[in-house]
Amino acid sequence: MNDNEACASELRQHATEHRLHGLLAHWEEVMADPEQMRWVAQMLVWEGAERSRRSLERRLREARIGRFKPLADFDWTWPRQCDRAAVEELMTLEFLADASNVVLVGPNGVGKTMCTCNIGYQAVLAGHTALFTTAGQMLSELAALDSDSALRRKLRQYAAPDILLIDEVGYLSFTNRAADLLFELISRRCQTKTQW
Repeated sequence: MNDNEACASELRQHATEHRLHGLLAHWEEVMADPEQMRWVAQMLVWEGAERSRRSLERRLREARIGRFKPLADFDWTWPRQCDRAAVEELMTLEFLADASNVVLVGPNGVGKTMCTCNIGYQAVLAGHTALFTTAGQMLSELAALDSDSALRRKLRQYAAPDILLIDEVGYLSFTNRAADLLFELISRRCQTKTQW
């Protein structure tokens, strides 16, 4: 296989990945003209970049992380009990491969939410799906559903992301119903080997 054939094969693979069926239907005539081949190569680069950009924007919007302080701006000298090495290890996202759960524990104002948002943002940048919510908001939403089918649908939505970030879990005293819903959600996520 010469260089032109290898290039054409690679371009065809990209066109297939992007589902450009009209282009693929006329592939032989396009590849016969070197000028058209260069144009198609540039178009596929643009298409790939645009799709990546839109995918990132969509995943960030769906993650509902909102505004947060970047980890680079965090003052590691206070609070002293904050384990920087552990947080930096979480930012590598290795726990996602193991389907491990992570629980950040500490008093008010030490940066648990900020760390959580940074981890979620890093996951989205790495191509994962994420969802940030508070325990109160999530459990209120689940408890308010009046039909089993609506509840199952909403539980599937919360179980679907690669990483589910639940803030303020320790601030609530759960009713039996809320505790059952939280247990059901965690069980569903464990069954699909995703994180919360």
